[in-house]
Amino acid sequence: MEVTDLISIKTLCTHYNVPPTFINELQDYELIEIVVSDNVNYIKTTQINEVEKMIRLHYDLNINLEGLDAVYNLLQRVENLQNEVTTLHNKLRLYEDL
Repeated sequence: MEVTDLISIKTLCTHYNVPPTFINELQDYELIEIVVSDNVNYIKTTQINEVEKMIRLHYDLNINLEGLDAVYNLLQRVENLQNEVTTLHNKLRLYEDL
């Protein structure tokens, strides 16, 4: 994986004003994946939006990490169900057009 697809945890923490331990705890709960390259910890740039959501939930709404894990997993399930509904709706529309 190229470093251009990664952002260092130090940079991320500085930008969002959060301690690096918070990011490490997110990994402990398997909410994000940390990539180590040349002894520097990174996260994938595709995970930045998810990390932003978790930062807001934790710091703005004071949701602890256990609650954050539950809320994040429920949000993922809702998103998956919305995608499934969209797919089924599109299939139904195909049959209605016949």
